Amino acid sequence: MLDLKAQHEPIKEEIKTALKEILDSGRFILGNNVSSFEQEVAAYHGVKNAVGLASGTDALYLSLKALDIKEGDEVITTPFTFIASAESITYVGATPVFADIDENTLNIDPAKIEEKITSKTRAIVVVHLFGQPADMDEIMAISHKYGLKVIEDSAQAFGAKYNDTPIGSIGDAGCFSFYPSKNLGAYGDGGMMITNNPEVSGKVSLLRNHGTVGPYEHEFIGYNSRLDEIQAAILRIKLRHIDTYNRKRREIAALYTSLLAGAVKCPVELPDRYHVYHQYTLLTPRRSDVNKALAERGISSVVYYPAPLHYQKAFEYLGCKAGDFPQSETAAKEVLSLPIYPELELEKARMIAEVILKALGR
Repeated sequence: MLDLKAQHEPIKEEIKTALKEILDSGRFILGNNVSSFEQEVAAYHGVKNAVGLASGTDALYLSLKALDIKEGDEVITTPFTFIASAESITYVGATPVFADIDENTLNIDPAKIEEKITSKTRAIVVVHLFGQPADMDEIMAISHKYGLKVIEDSAQAFGAKYNDTPIGSIGDAGCFSFYPSKNLGAYGDGGMMITNNPEVSGKVSLLRNHGTVGPYEHEFIGYNSRLDEIQAAILRIKLRHIDTYNRKRREIAALYTSLLAGAVKCPVELPDRYHVYHQYTLLTPRRSDVNKALAERGISSVVYYPAPLHYQKAFEYLGCKAGDFPQSETAAKEVLSLPIYPELELEKARMIAEVILKALGR
């Protein structure tokens, strides 16, 4: 599905130099690389504040915590996503409330959000799935109408844009993952929260480091969620290349779509969006045929996600059932993600598409 070694090769000398500097300095936690990376990411997104964290899941969790989402509250999100989007809501004691997805973008459908709002609703966790920006104008209008907070789960969407505005900078907080497979990936775990609200960033900064305001002085109970210097240094190097990485992903996606359109349902990209294709995810009722044909040629393909969250045992307590979210359920039966990464040769992508077309009798 991706080749991390190929991405590492052109930048390995820069990384070796950066790692040597860190090892020689003896400073491994919350040092200059972390603070510089925070400033660089904030500038990239045009926001005032960024806080480096241990993971994208922690970014979601601590953002909810800093926005005062708590036990008894309800937070609306999509059931068609990685579990962290909803899991983080439970961490603060709140209840995830699912709203179905749009059949074209696979993101949460704004038309389904409003009907889920109750007197307990406090926030919306918007997922920009697979690098595809969600309908932020409509979602922000709903949030303003009802006084709700908006947390952008941008784990798969670093560099994506909505109306030329960087994803993650539109809501009250934007959350990123730097898991190695992400568009901007570390060589281990890592995450970040961005915001224009200094109170939110200040609280997340304290929460990530045991609520520490001074040496052995703790304002409240916090956590251990610090982005380390080594990961920050690597990410600073890769950040300089992220726009090139994303452009190459888009080239591959455009080729796939030009070859596969009409045979499968290809990802859509609306005129006001800049999709960064963390995944190239098609839909077909003949998924098993395509998957089998690709596997026989030694080509990876992955189902993201085979079961929506309301099917998961972990969320049985919510009382949802089959049929409650038909678009999410259909997507789970038909989605298939193809290999896509900046170093994938276009001829290889063309060959992958040809295997799919042959499997479908095209």
